[in-house]
Amino acid sequence: MEPLRHTRRLAVRHLRAIWRQPAYVFITLVQPVIWLLLFSQLFHRVTDIPGFTGTSYVSYLAPGVVVLTALMSAGWSGMSFIDDMERGVMDDLLVSPVWRGALNAGLLVQTSVITIVQSAVIVGLALLIGARFHGGAAGIAIMVLVAVLLSCSISALSNGFSLIVRQRESLIGMVTFISLPLAFLSTIFMERALLPHWMQDVSRYNPVDWASVSARTATASQIDWALVVPRVGMLALLTVGCMALATMAFRTYTKSM
Repeated sequence: MEPLRHTRRLAVRHLRAIWRQPAYVFITLVQPVIWLLLFSQLFHRVTDIPGFTGTSYVSYLAPGVVVLTALMSAGWSGMSFIDDMERGVMDDLLVSPVWRGALNAGLLVQTSVITIVQSAVIVGLALLIGARFHGGAAGIAIMVLVAVLLSCSISALSNGFSLIVRQRESLIGMVTFISLPLAFLSTIFMERALLPHWMQDVSRYNPVDWASVSARTATASQIDWALVVPRVGMLALLTVGCMALATMAFRTYTKSM
C-alpha cells in the first residue's frame, strides 16, 4: 500500500537523523532525570501525609516522570518540520505524490522510538534509586505504551503548530504554554486526593493525567483494568484526532506559499 510505503520511507529518514545525532535523545532526558533524582529526595516524606496511599514516593513519581519525559520531548517534534521548511525540503515533498499523512506518521515513528529509549533509561534509573514496579514486565510495557500514545498526540500537535506558525520562537512559546500547565494540572507529582479541588476537576480531562494514572496503575501489584483500559482508549483516540488535525494543517501551509 502506498501510504504505508511512504510512511516507512519517511520514518527511515527521520530515524537516520536521530542516528546521526543520538545525543539529542539523552539531552532531552536531563530535566526529567533531575526531577526524578531531586524530587524523589525532596518530597520523600510526602508519604507521611494522610491521604497519600503509597509507601514510596520514588515508586509513585517514576511512572509520572516517564509520562513527563514523553510530553516534554514530543513537544519539540515540530522543529523537524521547521527545518524542512527553511531548507525547502517541505515544498519539494508537498509537490511530490507522497501521501501527506505520511509526513506526520513518519515523524511519529521517530517520536515513538525516542520515547521507548527514554522510558527504558528512566525505568532503569528509577530501579537503581529504589523504585519498585510490582506490575512486572507487563506493567512496564503498559507504562511505555501510554507514554508513546501521549508523545504521538503531542508530537502531531507540534507538527501542526509548526505548519501554521513557521517560526521556532513561536513554536517554543506554544509548546511551553501547553506542556507546563498540562504537567502540573495532573497527578504526575501528587495524588489526586491531595490536589486542590479545582485541580482535581481539571485533571480528569487532562490527557497527561490519563497517561499518568494508567502508567502508575499498571505498575501496581494488581492492575485495575477499569482505570487503565478507558484511558488507553482515550489516548489512542486523541492520537488519531491530533494526527488528523496535523495533516489538515498542510492546507494552511500550502495556501500561504
